[in-house]
Amino acid sequence: MSVYHARYAWLGDRVAEDVRIEVAEGRFTAVTPGAPAVGERLPGLVLPGLANAHSHAFHRVLRGRTHTGTGSFWTWREQMYAVAGALDPDGYLALARAVYAEMALAGITCVGEFHYLHHAPGGVRYDDPNAMGAALLQAAGEAGIRITLLDTLYLTSRVDGAPLEGVQKRFGDGDAERWAERVGALTATPHARIGAALHSVRAVPADQLAVLAGRTPLHVHLSEQRAENEQCRAVHGRTPTELLDRHGVLGPGTTAVHATHLTDGDIKLLGGSGAGVCLCPTTERDLADGIGPARRLADAGVPLSLGSDSNAVIDPFEEIRGLEMNERLASESRGHFPAAELVAVAARHAALGWDDAGTIGPGQRADLVAVSLDGVRTVGARPDQAIFAATAADVTHVISGGRRIVSDGRHTLVDVPRELAKVLS
Repeated sequence: MSVYHARYAWLGDRVAEDVRIEVAEGRFTAVTPGAPAVGERLPGLVLPGLANAHSHAFHRVLRGRTHTGTGSFWTWREQMYAVAGALDPDGYLALARAVYAEMALAGITCVGEFHYLHHAPGGVRYDDPNAMGAALLQAAGEAGIRITLLDTLYLTSRVDGAPLEGVQKRFGDGDAERWAERVGALTATPHARIGAALHSVRAVPADQLAVLAGRTPLHVHLSEQRAENEQCRAVHGRTPTELLDRHGVLGPGTTAVHATHLTDGDIKLLGGSGAGVCLCPTTERDLADGIGPARRLADAGVPLSLGSDSNAVIDPFEEIRGLEMNERLASESRGHFPAAELVAVAARHAALGWDDAGTIGPGQRADLVAVSLDGVRTVGARPDQAIFAATAADVTHVISGGRRIVSDGRHTLVDVPRELAKVLS
């Protein structure tokens, strides 16, 4: 058994003081506020492990290279495709290991990898059809974090069913049955779960949607751009949300990613179905996607989660603040998400199928993130408001499933600066 002492720790909806935390076999066995300072001290404010519910690991290559000039998501996508065309399984393993280790340094203990880069150039299958997915599973294990591989169905290039072309051919399996057969060969491990995703209504024809109904966890890019909505209405006579609902895709195990441009009816459908929404504030503003109706979704009963998406920034505190600050910009008023709600959103591992993680309490997976309260950004901050001041650089210690993966701001398993420099040079 390991025993930790936190001067401050976020327990449920409050920050408690002098918390004794006992861990055995990777889980919390006892959590006691107001306890004597016995055990290993965790400095600053201790949070539950944070969940990155939406990542495209290979997009990390684009950081600092695609931000100037004009354009939109659609012009940025061409630059992304150039990166997608160059990766192979060995290169992807090295890149993803460095990216997931960077996430660990930021306090992330579980990632949802929205994985559609399946095959070799031209769409030819590798000898192991899941070689690219296996690289991602291995990368997360070597970085010390858990992963839900959201293996993605991607069949067409437009809502009207136009075939895949160019780099997109690497993404496709031909039809939903061949995709399901390939995914069925993937195996879960103690650190990895296998989920599913449909890339978008652009990429999956309506007559193929039924194969995804009932799968869980199931993620989908939804209404990220207005053009997607317009195309869906033109072809199907309904919004993307309405189309998914009609084909039984929405449900408690489904998470819609972005959900930026929704109608009132869409919000009602999402809330009534039990589906969640993953918002990615740093990517949504980087790609000029727009500001989604986060507060309205939450008020409709939609569970929210957060993701780093394109990994232009890997900083869960920036995503946390973005959720609130976007609402302030859109409404011209303050105070839409209390700090406790923001912490719960950032730690929603349930969006990735890990229902036993995301809170500091007996029986839960022992994930802990210590955030400095005496750094230049956080000194003077009240512990219950420190998330509005901290950044990833203020994370000092991370424990994932009872295993220490970050100590004094350094990854214990991966030389992150060196590995990133190797794969990005």
